[in-house]
Amino acid sequence: MPASNTTSNYTLRKAGQPFTANHRIWFERHGQPISPFHDIPLRAHDGEGSLNMVVEIPRWTNAKFEITRGERINPIGQNVKKGQLRFTNNCFPYRGYLWNYGAFPQTWEDPHHVHPDTGLPGDNDPLDVLDIGHAIGTTGEVKRVKVLGIIGLLDGGETDWKVIAIDLRDALADKVNDIDDVEEYFPGLLDATRDFFRIYKIPDGEEPNEFALSGKFMNKRGSETNTPEPQRYALSVIASCQVAWKRLIFGAAGRGDISMYVLGHPNQTVFSGLFMAAFYLPPADITLDEDWHFISRKELDLTTGWVSVDAE
Repeated sequence: MPASNTTSNYTLRKAGQPFTANHRIWFERHGQPISPFHDIPLRAHDGEGSLNMVVEIPRWTNAKFEITRGERINPIGQNVKKGQLRFTNNCFPYRGYLWNYGAFPQTWEDPHHVHPDTGLPGDNDPLDVLDIGHAIGTTGEVKRVKVLGIIGLLDGGETDWKVIAIDLRDALADKVNDIDDVEEYFPGLLDATRDFFRIYKIPDGEEPNEFALSGKFMNKRGSETNTPEPQRYALSVIASCQVAWKRLIFGAAGRGDISMYVLGHPNQTVFSGLFMAAFYLPPADITLDEDWHFISRKELDLTTGWVSVDAE
């Protein structure tokens, strides 16, 4: 039988061999298969500002798991690029991902829409979330998080927003309410986050990533503290990505390669056979690149001018 475990109200069905292209993690609720992209609500409905986050990559791990946008009911699988499974490089001093990395369900970065602050279209994926809480998550876990801020990554000619959030169960969740609180209670993490995304593809022969808004982390509610009525920046990005997803669902936006089998779809009954017949296997033997990649920050800093999170 397939291995399964329960996370919140959702059951995970695992099949195939981890660290192979066939490995998949499907989601189920009340015995019915669901899509983590389309069927899990964005809002947790158990408190103001509480949102659901689907964990794809647990902290300190390297395997690039993600919600598969083009497969029926969008299971989680490991990303493949140029025929190879993707593992994130260890760029000194970073070992794997620095946070629990995942996505907000029922959001979409519209590739047909150019954001005025980035000058680039969306990356065609659900909106990315970085949970900075202390607990290490598991792939497929659904966390309730609170939004703290956002940074705009420009990756491969696309807008790729990264929302900073914290698990509501974290001991510091009541004290950390905005991006300035992150620097107070997690000093150095924002600088490390920006540095990580700037350099992590360099060992693969790619150029350093760039950022919108001069690499500034934007507040949950406003971009400038002296603005009389501050723009709700991070929350406005999330809201716009949910509106884009609704347009996608109702056919007002071209869906491209995105699978739209959602809860209640008449063909969804076939999905139970899809994953019930699949078997879970032990992880494949793999040889990970455990080498540290050392990258000169001096040259990069001369180019960007970034020194710290407080730099003007």
